[in-house]
Parts: sequence; C-alpha cells; structure tokens
Amino acid sequence: MTYRPPRMSFGVFLAPFHPTGDNPTLAIERDLQLLEHLDALGFEEAWIGEHHSAGWEIIADPTLIIAAAAQRTKRIRLGTGVLSLPYHHPLMVADRMVQLDHMTRGRAMLGVGPGALASDAYMLGIDPVTQRGRMAEALEAIIALLRAEAPVTMKTDWFELNEARLQLASYTHPHLPVSVAHTFSPAGPVAAGQFGIGMLSVASFAAGGLVALPEAWAWAEEAAAKHGQTVDRKDWRVVIPFHLAPTREQAMDEVRAGVLAHNVDYFTKTLGRPTAPGEDEVEAMVARGGAIIGTPQDAVEAIERIIEISGGFGGFLGLAHEWAPREATWRSFEMWARYVAPHFQGQIAPIEASRDWVAQAGDQLGARGAATRKAFEDAGKALPQGKEHEMERGRT
Repeated sequence: MTYRPPRMSFGVFLAPFHPTGDNPTLAIERDLQLLEHLDALGFEEAWIGEHHSAGWEIIADPTLIIAAAAQRTKRIRLGTGVLSLPYHHPLMVADRMVQLDHMTRGRAMLGVGPGALASDAYMLGIDPVTQRGRMAEALEAIIALLRAEAPVTMKTDWFELNEARLQLASYTHPHLPVSVAHTFSPAGPVAAGQFGIGMLSVASFAAGGLVALPEAWAWAEEAAAKHGQTVDRKDWRVVIPFHLAPTREQAMDEVRAGVLAHNVDYFTKTLGRPTAPGEDEVEAMVARGGAIIGTPQDAVEAIERIIEISGGFGGFLGLAHEWAPREATWRSFEMWARYVAPHFQGQIAPIEASRDWVAQAGDQLGARGAATRKAFEDAGKALPQGKEHEMERGRT
C-alpha cells in the first residue's frame, strides 16, 4: 500500500552549487537570502551541505550558515545536509548540534553522511574504504550522547570517548531530528534502520536513482527489524532538482545553459563522472526523472509518479541550483509554494469543495434577490412618509 503523508513537507537541499569564477562572498550571501525567501514562502525546511574542495560547493561548515539563517528567518527548519562524520569527533558534533537546537529554538536538524568527495578525504588522510564504517561508529556515539541515558565510553581506531556526556540537555524532546544520507549503497538505509532515524535520499536525481528507492526503504526496514527499531516513511526525504515557469518551453529555455554548465563543468570535468551522449540535455534529464522542469501541473504529476515508484515518503527537497537567473529561480520557488505544495498538503480540496457546493446549490441556499428586496422594504418602513417613494425610484 502506497504511503501518503497527511501533509508532505517541502524544502531545499542546499549543497550549494556555485560556478567557479563567482564572488564567493556574494554567493554565500545569496544562499542566506534564498533561505529568507523560502521561509517567507512557507517552505518547511532547508538542508545545508559540507564540502572542502572542488570549488563549487563552498560551504565548509553548515552549522555557521544555520546559526546565521536562524537570525534571519522565523519558521523554516534548518539542517546539516550533511555533516561528513568521519571528518569530526562525535562529541564535537553532538555538542554543537545541541547548542544549535537551543539557538534556533528547536529548528535545527542533524543530517549525517560518510563524505561525498574523495578529494576531501584525501586531504584529511582518510582512506575512502573506511568512511562508511566510521560514519556508523560516529553515529552510534552521537545517538547515545543525544539520548543521554548514560555516560558514553567508546573506543575505536579513530576516536575515543571516556564517560562522555553533554553539558546541555536538548531543547527539543527527546532530541533534535537526525537523518542519514542515502545514495545507492545500503550504508545509509542500514544506519537509518539500526538507529530508527530519518533518511535523506540525496541521489534520487542521478541515473537509476528513482528505481533504487524501493530497495533502499526495504534495506532500512530490514535493519530496523534486526535491531528492534522502527522507521517511518514520514521521516524519509527525496531530493530532486526543479524549475517551474508559466510554460514548459519557458522553463526549459531558462535552465538549458545552466544545466549544461553544471553537469559538464562540475560533474564531468571536475569530478570526472563519465557522461553518456545527450545525458546533459534538459529534455533527457526530465525524461529519466532526473529533474522536474516545466509547469506546476508537470510538478504535481512528477511527484505523484515518484510517490508510486518509491511507495511513499514524507518530504520532498528541491536540489538548490543556479541554473537560471535569480529572478526566474525565485519565481520558480514562489510558483511551487502557490500551486504545488498545497496539492500535497490538503489545502486545495476543501476550497474547491466549498466553491463547488455553493455553485451547485443555487436556490437551495435561499433566494438572493428576495433577501435584497426584503432589506429595502424593511428600510422603507423606517423612513419618513414619502421617502420610501424616492427610494423606490432609485431602485428602478
């Protein structure tokens, strides 16, 4: 049976992606302004990434962005998307996130992963083969520290905890939300199931990403059953880039050059990802489900397909990008908030039902003209003699 949340959450996954050659100071400021814009539009959450090389994803510490954005926004929840756990001592991660939990008054979220860029791991002297195992070890320690059931003593080949505990109790009860990144391997889903936490499917837009979603959730459920935990689809978020415009042709034209630059300059020329002929064309991305580009109705239909393919999830995150000029990008988010999100949050059906009921009921609701005439008659009785005739002439 397909799961449908009563109110799907919508947000962004802000890596971010900024083309090289752009002023980094202004790029970071644009990111903060975008978060303000999304907050005003009613988007529920934003996840900010951590990267240390390759020149495009220039935020080194997402917690700094979260702290700054929390001062500029009112409601949007702000998460690390994601902290690469093998790069950090788990006590430091837990300690800083609980502090953010307080500073944001409960709007902070912790997203974790093993680290995405081989160049980051190389600079840190980390063997990529160890990263997923180290993520699981660090996550075990962090969850134990957040749950604060007892002091944590733990020793691995890369960190040690001796009767460790957090000074601050969590602001959020029992603790802030925690999610783990999932790409294609079982590591993320297994960790989600082992600890009973959320899952961020951050590679849903990649070739084969959508069809891999059911298997990923099966891995999470299997791991949860093995460890006596439960996982909930409402805590599962799927990441897909989107761009909306009044017409499909306009949307395609606005992002065509940006998509090509992003895919070729970053993923192919910088990261060395092999590219099949035509794969970087907008139409090809949309056809394989790697992006939602078109009208709001196209977006609604695309999400419905993803729900059916995956079996259902609780949150949709747009992969933030700068494929189009700022004005077009901000308009796209506004169109999403106005016409797409309400469709999956139960906001449209009651309004349409009320409109249809009134339109169909007609005279069953009472003669509108009779009520108006009665009002004039009652007013005429209260007027001095002769004035009612003037009133009558004014009506004819």
